[in-house]
Amino acid sequence: MSQSLSRRAFFKGAASTFAVAGAASAYLPAIAAPKDAFIEGLIAKMSLEEKAGQLSLYSDSVRTEAAFFNPTIASQSKDQVLADIAAGKITGLFNGRGVALSRELQKVAVEKSPHGIPLIFAADIIHGMTTIFPIPMAEAASFDPELSRRTNRAAAVEATANAIHWTFSPAVDVVRDQRWGRSAEAAGEDTWLACQFATARVQGFQGPALKAPDSMLACLKHFAAYGAVEAGIDYNTVEITEPTLRQTHLPSFKAGIDAGALTVMSAFNDIGGVPSTGNRRLLTDILRGEMGFKGFVVSDFTSEEELIAHGFAADGRDAAKKALLAGCDMSMQSGIYMKYLPELVRSGEVPKTVLDEAVRRVLRIKKAIGLFDDPYKSMDAARERNDMRRPETIALAREAARRACVLLKNDNDVLPLKKSGQKVALIGPLAADRNQLNGYWVVFPDTKDSVTVEMAMRGVIGDSLTVTRGSDIDAPIAGGIEAAVKAAKAADVVVLCIGEGQEMSGEAQSRTEITVPDAQMALAEAVKATGKPVVVLLSHGRAIALEGAVRDADAILCTWFLGSEAGNGIADLLFGDYSPSGRLPCSFPLKSGQEPFYYNHRTTGRPQIGDDASYRARWRDAPFAPLYPFGHGLGYGKVHYGATQLSAETLPWSGKVTASVEVRNAGSRPLHEVAQLYIHDRVASITQPVRSLKGIRHLDLKAGETQTVSFELSHADLAFVGLDMKWQAEPGEFNIWIAPSSAAGIPAKLTLLKA
Repeated sequence: MSQSLSRRAFFKGAASTFAVAGAASAYLPAIAAPKDAFIEGLIAKMSLEEKAGQLSLYSDSVRTEAAFFNPTIASQSKDQVLADIAAGKITGLFNGRGVALSRELQKVAVEKSPHGIPLIFAADIIHGMTTIFPIPMAEAASFDPELSRRTNRAAAVEATANAIHWTFSPAVDVVRDQRWGRSAEAAGEDTWLACQFATARVQGFQGPALKAPDSMLACLKHFAAYGAVEAGIDYNTVEITEPTLRQTHLPSFKAGIDAGALTVMSAFNDIGGVPSTGNRRLLTDILRGEMGFKGFVVSDFTSEEELIAHGFAADGRDAAKKALLAGCDMSMQSGIYMKYLPELVRSGEVPKTVLDEAVRRVLRIKKAIGLFDDPYKSMDAARERNDMRRPETIALAREAARRACVLLKNDNDVLPLKKSGQKVALIGPLAADRNQLNGYWVVFPDTKDSVTVEMAMRGVIGDSLTVTRGSDIDAPIAGGIEAAVKAAKAADVVVLCIGEGQEMSGEAQSRTEITVPDAQMALAEAVKATGKPVVVLLSHGRAIALEGAVRDADAILCTWFLGSEAGNGIADLLFGDYSPSGRLPCSFPLKSGQEPFYYNHRTTGRPQIGDDASYRARWRDAPFAPLYPFGHGLGYGKVHYGATQLSAETLPWSGKVTASVEVRNAGSRPLHEVAQLYIHDRVASITQPVRSLKGIRHLDLKAGETQTVSFELSHADLAFVGLDMKWQAEPGEFNIWIAPSSAAGIPAKLTLLKA
């Protein structure tokens, strides 16, 4: 349950995270890479141009989905790509697929390039290859890292069957502002939960053996603090204290490294004025020196060249120099390493030892995943035919879809729906659109086998279902509301499929108002006015500020973007075959203007207490509270938690205490409950969050059943980053909750004794 002290050991030293080293002679590796005779022999024979080539990664214009995904890229001809591979100017290609062409490209690299160094093929396999799983934020709503390990293992099997060795995933950013579009790619607003999912996702992608043909190299991103961009604007600056950086935003990267991740992607953002891709303190001193990272760092898409636009580098030559000296080993797409590094080394501005170390890191990882043993690894035509959309993979996608859904409310037990004797009007632009199921970051979209809500519901209740679009995602349609109202009046219950379109969340999709679009709100208001029970199925890639008829619906089910089996997973819950079990990994605000908003904020000197609103920390028109808190989620049972109990009121420094609570299902249906352990340090040298998640337990409760759930606590679970930048626990009083959410539970008081 608890993070180990060894994970915390890297947070040491009070030097500024944001300092930039001076003279080039100071740029020596933080950790000397283990020497390998084979790799050293290659490096000794390589020209400066060939070394720069091993640090240069490009979008794939041959196999190719890259031009589709990055339409602004000018495609190179196949002949030019083959010539560059033969000249040793390319280390790998990304966002293409296909065994036959991959073998052709690899054959040129192995047989015609100067030293036969194989290519590495990469892709943005974020939440599935051909079988698409829920977006990462949705999967985090399962509160089950093991589910994520399984889905990413399945994604790796499909991706490697398509000749992909390396994925630019997982994103382990901790999200502080739901206006940020890339919330969809992360695991939410909590550091502890982000650590668990970072570990699981790395293990899933890479599997038990890196050299296995179905192992896919993971890449932790975005280093660092990308989830803290100001105003939730993608690519924006980050202003953050070093204790917050170390306590909130770095632990998930350490968790991923401890799980075996061997590549890290630098972030687009700056921190305190120093762009991450040019930040030596971040990429070398902390990542390699303190965290012990032994792999290589790749820039985000042209982020090394963007040092110019940041005002941190004068031109491409200066940007290449500063990025490499900072510790960014591989350039993605810009080509500035290939263009400038050879001359920078010849002139003495970049030490040859620094270039060699970057090349050494890249070659070492290529060797670690087995490319030197078998350059044609993951290029098996039989696997390409047989390993896609296996029945067990589709079944897993359906399981993941239903477990990602979060039931926010269910007034008058309007859910589950009846399988007979009930007329249902399915209304909304997201009810029957296969192109709106996958969500953000699907490079190889194929929706022909995807299951919509309409398809799944029709399979259960047949002609008892009527379907009306009502509006488009962003605009009304002629007669749409009138048709929807007519359908609602003729039905016993309305299921309203509304929310964000899949293009409204993701990279470069920050929003000032994280609300349901106006056209759909008008539809919802009209349908609600009929007086019929309304169930909202909410599609979204982030927390949504719910308003009006949507907020006031009889039932609200968060369905995110669930992928290939979205409809079936949702129908499993709508008709009661399973009880909803998801929990919110992000707080749902009352209003968009509350953002940035997260449950584990620090208290103020004037907290809002009860209904007292005078001169307190709140807004004029809203309390300092969410509409739905982090960790919230209902099932079809009725759950009751007792008061948190402790095995002892005091915790010796080297001892342990057990916290427990009785959880009872007082309803008539079975449910799956997620018990959550929270702590609060009541008095500390740095004020601490009002609550911090420290553990989760999953339990299945039959109707009427009571179970006792327990957690073990040590002083390590009570630690935080102090003013000296070291993790420490301080003796004193703590509140301990075991609760169904971050805003519930009856606490117990624990006193930590001095060492």
